[in-house]
Amino acid sequence: MDGGQGGGWYYRTVHRLEPGERLGELLFGLIMVLTFTLRASLRPGAMQEDSRDLLLAALGCNAAWGIIDAILQVAVKLSERGRINRLIRRVHAATEREEGLAIVSREIDRRLPRFLDAKIRAAVHDDVFERARHEMPPRTHLELDDVLAGLAIFWLIFLTTLPTALPFLLLHDQYLALRVSNVVLILMLFYVGWRWASYTGASHLRTSLVVAAICLILVAVSIALGG
Repeated sequence: MDGGQGGGWYYRTVHRLEPGERLGELLFGLIMVLTFTLRASLRPGAMQEDSRDLLLAALGCNAAWGIIDAILQVAVKLSERGRINRLIRRVHAATEREEGLAIVSREIDRRLPRFLDAKIRAAVHDDVFERARHEMPPRTHLELDDVLAGLAIFWLIFLTTLPTALPFLLLHDQYLALRVSNVVLILMLFYVGWRWASYTGASHLRTSLVVAAICLILVAVSIALGG
């Protein structure tokens, strides 16, 4: 999940997202499916339902949320491009250098690490101001990268359903299929936590346990609230 640029379409698409974004989307997809399968396990009469119906419902649920989250991602990309457009226009409209620097400072200070020295901050402000003053505002329109980033989110959320769907295809016992699917989901949560620890430099075992525990609590809350 945090490797380099691969040769396949999956890596060319998914690696447009930051590692933290990819891990977050995987967790979101896993929580969605686990909420569904655990709720089905607890519902009276669920074991008598056709496993194919449960499988299709799980696939449809994550597909729908994948589409929604993908569209939201595209909206965020457009919003960020619009923010840069507004910044450059405001710098162009500034009548004095100090006014333009103040605009830049208000816009980017909250994005800079707090431990940066004041001189470094001032140098960043000055550099951004000079660049904004000599550049034309970028067009705020949909780009191919936006679409591919949205597609990456859809695939990450949707594909988390597939390993958990295998028990329904391979096992005839509905009860056993649900239980195996839930175990697979929990193991996948543990795995994502392990990879998250690799990305952040935290303890692998502790991070995996914490991530799995938090996700299970969120699932329990969702089920309790009728989600």
